[in-house]
Amino acid sequence: MLRRLSVMTDQIFGIHGLALTYRSQRMGVLSSNIANADTPEYKARDLSFGDALRAAAGPVGQGGVDQPLALKRDAPGQLTAAGSIDGAKEMYRIPDQPALDGNTVDMERERVRFTENAVAYQTTLNFLNSRIKGINSALTGQ
Repeated sequence: MLRRLSVMTDQIFGIHGLALTYRSQRMGVLSSNIANADTPEYKARDLSFGDALRAAAGPVGQGGVDQPLALKRDAPGQLTAAGSIDGAKEMYRIPDQPALDGNTVDMERERVRFTENAVAYQTTLNFLNSRIKGINSALTGQ
């Protein structure tokens, strides 16, 4: 039953549910960078979008060759995204100019990345909300 529900939510929301999870995780990492801007020897981190995209794209193809954005077919004539966002790896940033205390957080860049991520998060959330409202309207007949 749980698997069926997961397939149904994948069909309804597509990759947007996974994108929301990724954006949420990235928001936590960026917040941690900002909070530790004055911590000696703290190394700024970020999530690898490429790894997250490969994880969401699906399994490795035949012969060990990656199939970019491979989709899993659940039923004839229907395609849904396969995979999970768990493949996003936390990576350390290479600083342009590290501080004397070893901290690699660049506050201006962190603020920009945080703001961009927050806008992308809100956009994805708005899309999902409009999708839910549309489904609710269809179910109630309005």
